[in-house]
Amino acid sequence: MPGKLTLAQLKEAVALGSIDTVLVCMVDMQGRLVGKRFQAEFFVDTAEDETHACNYLLANDIDMEPVPGYAAANWTQGYGDFVMKPDLSTLRVTPWLEGTALVLCDVLNHHGHTPVEHSPRAILQGQVERLAAKGYKPFLASELEFYLFDETFESAHQKHYQDMKTEGYYIEDYHIFQTSKEEDVVRAIRKGLQGCGIPVENSKGEWGPGQAEVNVRYDEALTMADHHAILKNACKEIAFQKGKALTFMAKWHYELAGNSCHIHASLWDKAGKKPLFFDPKAPHGMSKLMRQFVAGQLKYADDITYFLAPYINSYKRFQAGTFAPTKAVWSLDNRTAGFRLCGDGSKAIRIECRVGGGDLNPYLAFSALLAAGLAGIEEKLDLADPFVGDAYGGKKLRDIPKTLRDAIKALEKSKMLRAAFGDAVVDHYVHTAKWEQLEYDRRVTDWELKRGFERS
Repeated sequence: MPGKLTLAQLKEAVALGSIDTVLVCMVDMQGRLVGKRFQAEFFVDTAEDETHACNYLLANDIDMEPVPGYAAANWTQGYGDFVMKPDLSTLRVTPWLEGTALVLCDVLNHHGHTPVEHSPRAILQGQVERLAAKGYKPFLASELEFYLFDETFESAHQKHYQDMKTEGYYIEDYHIFQTSKEEDVVRAIRKGLQGCGIPVENSKGEWGPGQAEVNVRYDEALTMADHHAILKNACKEIAFQKGKALTFMAKWHYELAGNSCHIHASLWDKAGKKPLFFDPKAPHGMSKLMRQFVAGQLKYADDITYFLAPYINSYKRFQAGTFAPTKAVWSLDNRTAGFRLCGDGSKAIRIECRVGGGDLNPYLAFSALLAAGLAGIEEKLDLADPFVGDAYGGKKLRDIPKTLRDAIKALEKSKMLRAAFGDAVVDHYVHTAKWEQLEYDRRVTDWELKRGFERS
């Protein structure tokens, strides 16, 4: 696809002077690109082999502050290096950055060059390998939503992220006229992604004023996660260049819809040619394999919620009547449920998880959903009948964990995830989650000040 590069093509572009910079990036625990800008001549001579970075990059919080208490990286160990090994299959141009190419890296231990097991990319690679051993290849797609603001990132910061002007001022779900007003930015995003080798399907207005969704074509699990991470970074950079700001926060404003990240999943044969979820003779076209996979996601919905909703703010999105789910049930075509069947009765059949927010890390979210689905297959679980009706009002239905504290408890005691990821990985992310909770618990919020300063 145009935009993708081989190493030979990169060398030629460097020799011609059309590329002078190579972004060498890994993905951190928050799903962000971190890394270095290499002079392109040096990269093609030397750095295409590997480079190094401080191992605190997978042991810090969203503010990039080193977090005490990690076993994998800490002050006692001196915060040493790990290796960033470029995956040259991800090499591509970034058209929105002049003369620049980008490559994603696997993260390896400095001594021994084995994968760093708590690296998000390594976790997903592990789940893909587990499925491959059984003859399955997972394909996924993630739908990302964001709010676009008639602000710069700096002006938003100066306003303390209060009283910001959204690019639109009324609900614009599927609304062509309103989204035409935002097209300067969103068109640049679509063109930029397409130009760097990420196949874009469409963009659309979402339920909130100034809220948009960008959809790229489904792909193999690791490739889709790579596309997701690059997409988020590209959206921010392009908005910045246009003098605008945007956010993927799950719930940036109490009165407005949250940002979701719906994730569609299906399994295919090992060659990636035959969809294994489709059975034209079965009810709703769902094969036995698919029913077991979905049953696993439902059984372990509590266990995996942290990886779909990793921050305190993530849980503010789960509100009735907002198109964000509150119940761990599945449906045929019902946007009040946590899991929805799509492509009913066709080879495009897949399960959509509606739990995740725009703030999730795609590698971790995909890994958790695949691990839960595989557990359902291994346990030969039966799938309950689809829910019919308004799931928001279902008092006897199982809730999605309502708080980060609840999700932490489920993650920490999850035997399924410990078997899938390993104890050290689960403990690493439990510690991450507990730090997020601690940081919130000891802060004084604007809401508390407004209510209590004078009245208490």
